Amino acid sequence: MINVVALVGRLTRDPELRYTASGGVAITTFTLAVNRPFTNQQGEREADFIRIVTWRKQAENCANYLGKGRLVAVEGRLQVRNYETSEGQRRTISEVVASNVQFLDRGESRDTGSGVFEDFGGEEVTEDDVPF
Repeated sequence: MINVVALVGRLTRDPELRYTASGGVAITTFTLAVNRPFTNQQGEREADFIRIVTWRKQAENCANYLGKGRLVAVEGRLQVRNYETSEGQRRTISEVVASNVQFLDRGESRDTGSGVFEDFGGEEVTEDDVPF
């Protein structure tokens, strides 16, 4: 089976960093706006908004060095999962679990103020690491 996703787009807002309750593993989520390769009937370019999930050191790097508007390339796998809201409604969510995030433009680090242009690779994630 093959499940590979490659995207290039811009962050729609700053990444959100949190840690799992069991084990304190870092997890960061952000939404990537990816332009479609064609225009609509009005001649306007549309975009897809795709949720990205990163883990461990890669999650911390994304939270520290990425911000709204930054251009990134993401490699990963598509994951579709179900959950139940506090009101008892079943929801389905699609997201890309990133194995590699490359920073494609120079941005200001929120920690040091220095420019960054680096590739922070991913780490293997097991089912035990997933908090849901």
